[in-house]
Amino acid sequence: MLSLYYHPGNASLLPHIILREIGADFELRYVDRAKDQQHSEEYRRLNPNGRIPVLVDGDLVLFETAAIVLHLIDKFPEAGLAPTVGSPQRAEFYKWMIHLSNTPQAEFRAWFYPDQHADDDSAVPSVKRKAGERLDRMFDLISGQLGEKPWLLGDTYSAADPFLFMLMRWSRFMPRPAREVPNLKALADRVLTRPAVQAALEAEGIQAPVF
Repeated sequence: MLSLYYHPGNASLLPHIILREIGADFELRYVDRAKDQQHSEEYRRLNPNGRIPVLVDGDLVLFETAAIVLHLIDKFPEAGLAPTVGSPQRAEFYKWMIHLSNTPQAEFRAWFYPDQHADDDSAVPSVKRKAGERLDRMFDLISGQLGEKPWLLGDTYSAADPFLFMLMRWSRFMPRPAREVPNLKALADRVLTRPAVQAALEAEGIQAPVF
């Protein structure tokens, strides 16, 4: 059975949604961040970075959110959460998965943990503010690319859409939440109606307002 190490609302939310979308048998294994369990010796044997999530699939132990999701998509192609391998649409899907992982997701580290990006405590507010400004520009650019399309790939829902949804959720306490960006709220609203998303949120105890 697949096992997902998670903490509510963390980057584990995306693979949790994907596991429910594909209808796989899996178990959730709670990582207690209040007890710093992600830095425990036991957990670091799974992920030496001490970050969440981790997916255990038999003998395979996999970390990095995007890698976990791409593995699940390849393992369960019948779920239709990505276009056909080798197609131009698949390339577009890869583009969005890598962009969301490498750009806004990575930038949120500076927003949530600005003290890790400054040597002087007096610089921490500035680090956080600049990270917020960069995230604002990133969400604006994504909105421009999305336009009036229902999904990032056009008419086809893919794993990239709940990825964006998760990142929008993370922005909900920013001065300008991503839900206020044209086009993005409509996509997030559509993602939120999906039964798999509702089930994942309920299982993690995440209540409205979600994003």
